[in-house]
Amino acid sequence: MRTLTTSAHMEPDTTARLSVFAPTPEDEGFVSLRVGGEFVDIALIARPGTADALRVLARVAEEAAAVLDQLADTALEGSA
Repeated sequence: MRTLTTSAHMEPDTTARLSVFAPTPEDEGFVSLRVGGEFVDIALIARPGTADALRVLARVAEEAAAVLDQLADTALEGSA
């Protein structure tokens, strides 16, 4: 990944979209992973050869979701 640091808060209505750009005679093709909301739209461009990096991103996102589920469960237990 090239250097860029940014921050955006995810909200329950955050959307995610995959766009596929087929190869052309001049280009090998790529995919765009777009995550967005009302004011922010982030596009991750991935070319052939970067599938493992996307798999790592997916794995980490699953781990983050599991932690958020645990935090929500803990909050519910604390309010009972």
